[in-house]
Amino acid sequence: MKIVMQTGTYTVTTPSTLGRLLLVKLEKEQYLFLPENKWFCSKVVVTTPEHDVIYFPCYKWVSRGEVVELRGGKASKVFEDELPLLVHHRKKELERHKKLFQWNEFAEGLPHINSAKELSALPAEVLFSFSKEVETIYTRESGMFELKLKGLADSTKQWEDFDKMKKVFWFRKTPISEYVSEHWKEDDFFGSQFLNGTNPNVIQRCTTLPPNFPVTDEMVQPSLEDGSSLETEMKKGNIFICDYKRLEGVPTRVVNGEPLPLTAALCLFYNNPEDNLTPIAIQLEQQPSEQNPIYLPSDSEHDWLLAKMFVRNADFIEHQNSYHLLGTHLLAEAFAMATLRSLPIMHPLHKLLIPHFRYTFPVNTISREILFGPEEGLTKDTTLGLEGLKELLKRAHSEITYSSLCLPENIVARGLESIPNFYYREDGLKLWNVINSFVQGMVEHFYSSDSEVSRDSELQDWINEIFIHGFLGNGKSGIPQRFDTVKEVIKFITMVIFTVSAQHSAVSMGQFDYCSWVPNSPIFLCKAPPTTKGCSSMSTIFETLPDVGSTVRGMASIWLLSKKYSDFIPLGSYPNQYFDETDGYFDVTKQMMKHFQAELSYLSESITERNSTFTPPYNYLNPAEMENSVSM
Repeated sequence: MKIVMQTGTYTVTTPSTLGRLLLVKLEKEQYLFLPENKWFCSKVVVTTPEHDVIYFPCYKWVSRGEVVELRGGKASKVFEDELPLLVHHRKKELERHKKLFQWNEFAEGLPHINSAKELSALPAEVLFSFSKEVETIYTRESGMFELKLKGLADSTKQWEDFDKMKKVFWFRKTPISEYVSEHWKEDDFFGSQFLNGTNPNVIQRCTTLPPNFPVTDEMVQPSLEDGSSLETEMKKGNIFICDYKRLEGVPTRVVNGEPLPLTAALCLFYNNPEDNLTPIAIQLEQQPSEQNPIYLPSDSEHDWLLAKMFVRNADFIEHQNSYHLLGTHLLAEAFAMATLRSLPIMHPLHKLLIPHFRYTFPVNTISREILFGPEEGLTKDTTLGLEGLKELLKRAHSEITYSSLCLPENIVARGLESIPNFYYREDGLKLWNVINSFVQGMVEHFYSSDSEVSRDSELQDWINEIFIHGFLGNGKSGIPQRFDTVKEVIKFITMVIFTVSAQHSAVSMGQFDYCSWVPNSPIFLCKAPPTTKGCSSMSTIFETLPDVGSTVRGMASIWLLSKKYSDFIPLGSYPNQYFDETDGYFDVTKQMMKHFQAELSYLSESITERNSTFTPPYNYLNPAEMENSVSM
């Protein structure tokens, strides 16, 4: 679908000298008898009679009768403004933004959000472009129209075979989604997903078995190398675990008078001599008992497959809510709110960060409006209702630490420095370093000393707002309450940009690839896990899977969440010109951006080359494919 927009350039000339140009005012005239027609102004470029060129960035919609006052020139920090007019303009801009962007509580224990209840209540300057809005509506409606034509969206029938399931969305397939539908039962593929699928965030090295997971050598010996033992393999660093204990006791949606099952599963993995990560033991509830057996690869085919499906369901719930929604979308909104409320457009860190918050407000507002309403998304077609969702997010948020948001520290804390074939780690650490190098150059250019950091009251307000509203003043999180050094600023800005671009891409971009085949990532399961082994059959599996309508509606939602739109802006691209640091003929910020883009391009080429050698490829941290912001 192609959207054509009209653009224009307007030139105004004056023969008179302008003196020192501080501000430019724009006003859209009132045509009382014509309908409202907002204009989007990108920038004003002034070439003075003395041939100086001054950029006044705008990048916002201008309504009828509205007066927009723009400031141009080089970026400045609050203590660098001396003229009363500029000090007043800076203060008024922040006052205006604090009225437009007000904090609101979404739920107790969660990051605060913007107060807009619906899309129309958002300020025009942060809304979707017209093309993005039209494409979003078209994608959602066309997907559901196809399903309704097939008579599937409202079907309450149970699936009877997997071949029929493969015919859903037959023209909306990807090479990886087809690969998943063919290999989802295989143990090697099952294990690989916890490293390179949509949720590489849970798995960690296991050096000691949890006391509530009584796996014995006798149980797993057939899965280990001949003559080895569980203790030996743990010492070698070959045993890993996924523990979904956070899900224990989370309330679920009630269907036909019964709550849907949600298992707080534990899954043990072995990195075998062929460097394949394979599951070797699964316990579906936290407390061991005779009614909670430990499932093994040596069990019957259907018992083992069903146990793996419950693990994948637990992983899907954690992925979508704790790591995708909370860990990227809600944190991105908190970062964006603090930026608009505390850093005026002339602040260098506003200019650096604002491209990374493009569309974050409308995306999150639509999500809350559509997905979390009492009759929509999460209360209709997944395991958790609204109560369970809020409870899980509250638990996950209380466990977030600054260290866990910084990938190099996260990898070390989970003991994953050396596990082979972990492309999320390999690509992510390289990308973190590239972003960090770029941020270091930009921050050090604008802050020549630690004292300048301490003196910047706007910067201190920014980090304090994030600490209070994004992390609810939780000192145990390790999130800084203020900055005292340039080094601290560099690390935090690196984390912010990585979270809203790379981390979001890692947990979002592969959703259709890995989650559209519902048996591989069940949106919910209908029957509780069996309490004894040897009772499961293929009929049990189909009875446990979601019904036809829920399955296909889930697939449609995942398609919408994974789609790349025509106005996609990749990481490192800055089409809007916020910086104007020209000194003579040289602009150091533009040079740093070009170097950043070159480094991202080199990384992208190396990822593409590597991916050509194996299937399925890992492309979710390819800079050329990831969005600059949380925009879908």
